[in-house]
Amino acid sequence: MRILVTGGAGYIGSHTAKELARAGHEPVVLDNLSRGHRWAVRWGPLEELDLADRAGLHGLFRKYEIEAVVHFAAFAYVGESMSSPSEYFRNNLVNTLNLLDAMRDAGTNQIVFSSSCATYGEPSHIPIREDHPQRPVNPYGESKLMAERALGWYERAYGLSWTSLRYFNAAGADPEGEIGEAHDRCRR
Repeated sequence: MRILVTGGAGYIGSHTAKELARAGHEPVVLDNLSRGHRWAVRWGPLEELDLADRAGLHGLFRKYEIEAVVHFAAFAYVGESMSSPSEYFRNNLVNTLNLLDAMRDAGTNQIVFSSSCATYGEPSHIPIREDHPQRPVNPYGESKLMAERALGWYERAYGLSWTSLRYFNAAGADPEGEIGEAHDRCRR
């Protein structure tokens, strides 16, 4: 399959692109490189594009005939989301809607969405199970939950097939030591 990996120049996205290639798929990485790393894209072509570029997205789907999407492109710093909620809602929610609309127009109906444990908020019990109530306490978690809800509505209205991954902590490098975390910029 030809699979679009948004945010594929980032930490989790680059690991996913590598594993997709290893499994015989063709990853196509979409990243605006605002927080990702060009050097982390080694297992398929890189399309330097922002999800806010709706025309560019539509062109990318036509160019590569994308069959499925793994969507990692997002801002992911809780503290930063508290001081810049508009940036988080625009990037994490509005840009996800842009992606979903490009998928729909291209006839691509499968997506894996990178969500977050931040959608749960303060736990009412531990361990936190997947069906735990989702009550975010910051704009980052709220933006991810809103995107999950949009996915559900796109499923009902357009037949989108989706799943959501809610990570707690991802850490480490791949076994070959080719890629790992890289925090080389100061964050607000």
